[in-house]
Amino acid sequence: MSAVAVGRDTVVSLKIEMYDAHGVLLEAPKEPFTYLHGGYGELLQALEEALEGRLPGEEVRLQLEPEQAFGEYDAELVRVEPVERYGEGLAIGMEVEEEGNFYRVTDVAGGKAVLDANHPLAGMALRFYLKIENVRAAKPEEMRQGVSLPQA
Repeated sequence: MSAVAVGRDTVVSLKIEMYDAHGVLLEAPKEPFTYLHGGYGELLQALEEALEGRLPGEEVRLQLEPEQAFGEYDAELVRVEPVERYGEGLAIGMEVEEEGNFYRVTDVAGGKAVLDANHPLAGMALRFYLKIENVRAAKPEEMRQGVSLPQA
């Protein structure tokens, strides 16, 4: 039986390593990442395009610029607010939802909190190492739901 290539409506398992533009490792999960290929939003579009037509065992190395990954950093998405507005316990790293946006608390000092709605990796060029572990045809229920489902 021949191997299934990565294509629309295939379920792909990948080993992923993500580095910054200087080669500093940012993330390398121990377990493979499994997703439904074909524009379902589970993987960055530029990564999906780089994997298209490839077979299990193949490796891909590529760099994505901010606009291909998590967007440019937007200073308009940063706010400084009085800490008392949020009550006690506000701390760096917490998330606050306001007006349909999610803000990360990035600093708390002098009675003020800095809230940032940018993705934590916005504005960064990122390097990826991808190794295709497995590819299989998606099940009808996976295509209907637009996500890969755990194997039974």
